[in-house]
Amino acid sequence: MGLFSFFNKEKKESLDQGLSKTKESFFGKIARAVVGKSTVDAEVLDNLEEALITSDVGVETTLKIIRRIEERVARDKYVNTDELNKILREEIGALLQENKTEDLVDFVVPAGKKPYVIMVVGVNGVGKTTTIGKLSHAFKSRGHQVMLGAADTFRAAAVDQLTIWSKRVDVPIVSQGMGADPASVAFDTLSSAVAKGADVVIIDTAGRLHNKVNLMNELSKIKKVMQKVIPDAPHEVLLVLDGSTGQNAIEQCKQFTAATEVTALAITKLDGTAKGGVVIGISDQFKIPVRYIGVGEKMDDLQVFNKNEFVDSLLKQ
Repeated sequence: MGLFSFFNKEKKESLDQGLSKTKESFFGKIARAVVGKSTVDAEVLDNLEEALITSDVGVETTLKIIRRIEERVARDKYVNTDELNKILREEIGALLQENKTEDLVDFVVPAGKKPYVIMVVGVNGVGKTTTIGKLSHAFKSRGHQVMLGAADTFRAAAVDQLTIWSKRVDVPIVSQGMGADPASVAFDTLSSAVAKGADVVIIDTAGRLHNKVNLMNELSKIKKVMQKVIPDAPHEVLLVLDGSTGQNAIEQCKQFTAATEVTALAITKLDGTAKGGVVIGISDQFKIPVRYIGVGEKMDDLQVFNKNEFVDSLLKQ
């Protein structure tokens, strides 16, 4: 087995393990949906609809999936309940495909973007700092020079936590402490990154949702100041969401996409929840690429999101 195949196998095993709670819960609900039935009829579809909604796929996305299955049943006339898993896999995969959810092969720096600037947003407690740390590790382990900017200056703990991660991963950090101007931190970070030839810059920002206008103004100011150093920065605005909060993650996505232009999503803590279906709902509703998923506590348990692998792992019997 080649080295690449070995890492792929490890990644797949980590994904399977990380989604095990969702899978166990989901399959239990599907099993109850088809008990005593030999064909997919209206009752089975009603039960399947309930199973999807209670797995936090979301009402709107669930209805799309059910409608697709109804069309398959009507077209094929006779669909055995044993085929339901295969049909589900195909239709969910097709839905994600239509929503332009990109499949990254690895943690890559886009050509012509040096430094590649990622601005990270998200409320406290969703795993934002941990995601930044793991993202730094992933890029560094692939040979890239990484620099962090501690622009979440609203909480002293945020700066301290990011500093701990910078030491753990052994990447430089620019910080000015609690109460500093976030835009000033971002400016200094990008200036330093350009001077030192860094490949990747990750800027942490505060995620206060109690006043959306203030959040919008702050993030806009950070962007404008970044562009004084690198005209097209940030290249990615990454929203971190806690998958274990289910529908609350969808609500947070609504709030942040209203406040700033989010270009990609990282969905964390999928290993500790049975609500992994939220990945499907968020991808479908917001048409924003899911870029990374967190499936464990280890440093390497942040994975690039591959829709086919995700659906296969979730629905594999």
